[in-house]
Amino acid sequence: MEDEVKASLNRLKQDNIDFLQVQFTDIVGAVKSLTLPKNRFESALTEGVVFDGSSVAGYAQIEESDMRAHLDQATYTILPESAGGYRVARYICDVYTPDGERFPGDPRYALQRILEKLQKKNMDFFVGPEFEFFVFKRDSNGNPTAIPSDYGGYFDNTPIDAANEIRQDILKHLYDLGYHPEAAHHEVAYGQHEMDLRYGQALVMADRVAMLKSIIKNVAQKHGMYATFMPKPINGVNGSGMHVHQSIMSAGEKENLFYDAKAKYGMSELGMHYMGGILKNINQASAVLASWVNSYKRLIPGYEAPVYISWANKNRSALIRVPAGNGMRKRMELRCPDSAGNPYLQFAVILGMGLDGIEHKINPPDPVEKDIFHMTAAEREKNGIQSMPESLGEALHHFRNSKLMREVLGDHIFENFITVKQREWDAFRSYVTTWELDRYLPIL
Repeated sequence: MEDEVKASLNRLKQDNIDFLQVQFTDIVGAVKSLTLPKNRFESALTEGVVFDGSSVAGYAQIEESDMRAHLDQATYTILPESAGGYRVARYICDVYTPDGERFPGDPRYALQRILEKLQKKNMDFFVGPEFEFFVFKRDSNGNPTAIPSDYGGYFDNTPIDAANEIRQDILKHLYDLGYHPEAAHHEVAYGQHEMDLRYGQALVMADRVAMLKSIIKNVAQKHGMYATFMPKPINGVNGSGMHVHQSIMSAGEKENLFYDAKAKYGMSELGMHYMGGILKNINQASAVLASWVNSYKRLIPGYEAPVYISWANKNRSALIRVPAGNGMRKRMELRCPDSAGNPYLQFAVILGMGLDGIEHKINPPDPVEKDIFHMTAAEREKNGIQSMPESLGEALHHFRNSKLMREVLGDHIFENFITVKQREWDAFRSYVTTWELDRYLPIL
């Protein structure tokens, strides 16, 4: 430990670091950050950093508020273009109690726990998120509006405005951080964009998604714009999702355990059981994967978002798609999560559902290659296709009654997530909207 701290201090000195950003997330996915000057570097590396957990959503009550954030040395990153010309390095932290135990309310710990369960079997979980977001203009006072930054469409190049420059700047930041960005492009809706990162180990990817959100917002701000991960900010157009491509690899990434060249769909028995677990349990996890009231404005028929519980190879109206690919490229894509959620909890519940399928050898139904959106209710019933929750309230009902979600997340996160999200749902359902006034006041 002493040698590791000494090496870290030497690295900070050699890199001419002026400040440290130590970061963790709250239960809903917001990144929390503490800034430390040089005189605190050594104590932070040896003892961690004490903070008030009662001020962080879903963490602790006032009487048990002291928490300690320990820096994960593997997450050391020099941030690009630090304000004021200062050189700033960032560490992701693991959160501990004053007794020196891992804090069960730390979302990163929830993912680490279930990954350790898989790694004990000499396997690892890999994911590749397709990260969508909107960029909007600001008003004369600098406040965000819902006016798109551009009027491009799918894969359009938009040289006449800032949209293309914003995407390029984000890609440059990601490249400088060593995050291996794959591509960026304009999405279907005005002002909507997608950023893809190279497939990677789930914990590393969750850390990177947390940083990606910060980069996107900062770059947009530098261009005088506002970036949002709100799933459905504009009525009548496509919302923003975070499709998660995933597979299970053997230790050392030597073999993709989802692939079987002799199998009917190229998916191994393990991969099919994994998919079966997700299809069986998806309603229980919906509140985590699509965790906001607004998430369910995106999950409606007609806007390329999954609504019905099914899988397919080519059909993009299905919840799960198995894209073409052999060997290490064989994977499945879950299409219901959105980029507004907590990536640590999202990846944890996805893996938890899949492992439940593997453990209980759950077989998925046959794939559905027809456009489900244009099926009648009778046709869907005939094909055994059920619907996902239509609201956060319905999703919380399934979540609250789920033994699997409690097991995956632990009692602390499970109970606090229900408390935080039920409060949000109650506030929404008791609010009288403009739509209601416009519709009902003239006739009732």
